Amino acid sequence: MSKKHLHNQAAIPLAPAVFKKPQLRPMIAEYDPKRKGVKNDLSDVVMVKYKVDPNEIPVEQQAGSTLPLMEIPGRDIEADEDYNPFEHRKLAHPTSDMDTLIHLLKGSLGSGILAMPMAFMNAGLYFGLVATFMIGGICTYCVHVLVKTSHELCRRIQKPSLGFAETAEAAFLSGPPAVHKFSRLAKAMINWFLVIDLLGCCCVYIVFVSKNVKQVVDYYAKDNNWLPNNLDERIYMVALLPLLISMNLIRNLKYLAPFSMIANLLVATGMGITFYYLFQDIPSVSTRETFAGFERLPTFFGTAIFALEGIGVVMPLENNMKTPTHFIGCPGVLNTGMFFVVSLYALVGFFGYLKFGPATAGSITLNLPDYEVLGQSVKLMIAVAIFFTYSLQFYVPMEIIWKNVRHLFGARKNLAEYSIRIILVILTLCTSIAIPNLGPFISLVGALCLSFLGLIFPAIIETVTFWDRPNGLGRFNWVLWKNMFLVCFGILGFLTGSYVSILDIISGKE
Repeated sequence: MSKKHLHNQAAIPLAPAVFKKPQLRPMIAEYDPKRKGVKNDLSDVVMVKYKVDPNEIPVEQQAGSTLPLMEIPGRDIEADEDYNPFEHRKLAHPTSDMDTLIHLLKGSLGSGILAMPMAFMNAGLYFGLVATFMIGGICTYCVHVLVKTSHELCRRIQKPSLGFAETAEAAFLSGPPAVHKFSRLAKAMINWFLVIDLLGCCCVYIVFVSKNVKQVVDYYAKDNNWLPNNLDERIYMVALLPLLISMNLIRNLKYLAPFSMIANLLVATGMGITFYYLFQDIPSVSTRETFAGFERLPTFFGTAIFALEGIGVVMPLENNMKTPTHFIGCPGVLNTGMFFVVSLYALVGFFGYLKFGPATAGSITLNLPDYEVLGQSVKLMIAVAIFFTYSLQFYVPMEIIWKNVRHLFGARKNLAEYSIRIILVILTLCTSIAIPNLGPFISLVGALCLSFLGLIFPAIIETVTFWDRPNGLGRFNWVLWKNMFLVCFGILGFLTGSYVSILDIISGKE
């Protein structure tokens, strides 16, 4: 058949009965030719850290897709391999390897480091050391799985980049036909687990701030009649409410960025002073338990994964890199960053438990002497830093929730948004008042949310992505067996960690 004949055939309009409407997937992002950049919604990008560029747009928002509505991916494997997503990324301010490493360290080194001595107390000195590196290695491997799968999906659907939730959606759309219908559910589950996780962190922050401030006030109140002495910490939580509401009515990241810088400086200074105390008069290792027992391992797991799991920052950082192939290479930005993160967490946990033993509190700052000005200053500095961090943690869940409900309010969107912000702040405060036990609360958040986000979802996404590809699951289906182990490990940690944490909360155990 000649080319001319084919052209004439193509020009003949098809009858409606013959035309088959292609399956379309929901638009994730679209390219804006006027701005020569990407416009999308913040809630489509899974992120927990907030670097703001001069355009007042989170850097993570600039790394979205450039393709609108598109068909469900086919099975043309050769065409997949021909597309290089890294060549099609349009980034206004791409980050270097060193910039990405710094952001990864900043995103992973959170308040969870203060809870690592408590984690070691629930595991034992040496077992905790080994188990921390083991969990850190598993978490890092799951990040590798997620990033590698995201790259594969970018090639398949020919999009330059994908966020965490977008990767899950694309995996189910490009996987076996039987799972296509679950694509929207997969994306929604990741976003909502992120909402629960970050709001849970906000609750932990309220408890943390109130406990540290209470210790300092109680010390000075003993000799001063004009200061309230030994008030319930819930009163301190309620006193924080006006400040929390005021801070979280700020909707622009540009105005929150300075508070993030202040928080980073305070945390760095506070941790430096904390190490000064940890290395003074260190007891013998023989005075501490080598292994704390199996019954406390779920609490250790929940606390450790709460501290170590930084998977929420990974995809935004990788999507914004100038050389994304360096992210999961060897040694690679991810391996280098996570090695320092896990080592530092293990160091704090080991020497924190060695120093304070059975008296180790939910946050290491609570063990610092309240009769010394230096120890008091650490508690106040970390408390102020965590208070500022609350607003940044609150930003993403608010954006995700607002995106899903804003269409309900018509012309009164501003009033509705401010009202929802206030209601969510009050909700986190009420939860903190109901659960003032810091240690079990941290373990519960880690076991409940991060088991899914950090372990279960990456394994499921990889399995679905490579299920029907030739040799996609490896020889003897080793990828499937490996991912089944990760899912089972995550579910076991979720069930046991949540159960033990809830029992500790009910019993009032710290």
